[in-house]
Amino acid sequence: MEARSAKITDAKAIYSLINYYAEQDKMLFRSMADIYENLQSFIVAELNGSVAGCCALQVIWSDLAEIKSLAVNEANFNKGIGRLLVNAALERAAQLGVPQVVALTLYPDFFKKAGFEEIQMDKLPMKVWSDCAKCSKQQKCDEIAVIKTISPVS
Repeated sequence: MEARSAKITDAKAIYSLINYYAEQDKMLFRSMADIYENLQSFIVAELNGSVAGCCALQVIWSDLAEIKSLAVNEANFNKGIGRLLVNAALERAAQLGVPQVVALTLYPDFFKKAGFEEIQMDKLPMKVWSDCAKCSKQQKCDEIAVIKTISPVS
């Protein structure tokens, strides 16, 4: 199992993973066009030659990045794939020199195990909320904000 930067050939698998969970109201839909436009921000976990999970790291500002679209194929739960993807995103953020990484999640305990702490949504810059405008739950958001401070790689 390895985490790597996404390739063009991964786009359909990323789309399927994300939208499978979006149909269950567990994350936001992403179109194929959006996935292609943001492909460079995606990391995939490859297991036995197939994409078993994905996430994206979006730089928000000089001091903040966001982990988005974290999804693992249900058949591969409890194999450390989510943790592998989060660690890869944190490593990428450190390489970019971003000192803090945030995620908006329905599963804060997963992120807490990776060293994140809960933070009040209103403490985050409005840029983080840009996806909220597209969300059907924007008036009654059930996501929890979590944040982790990391040491940038020099």
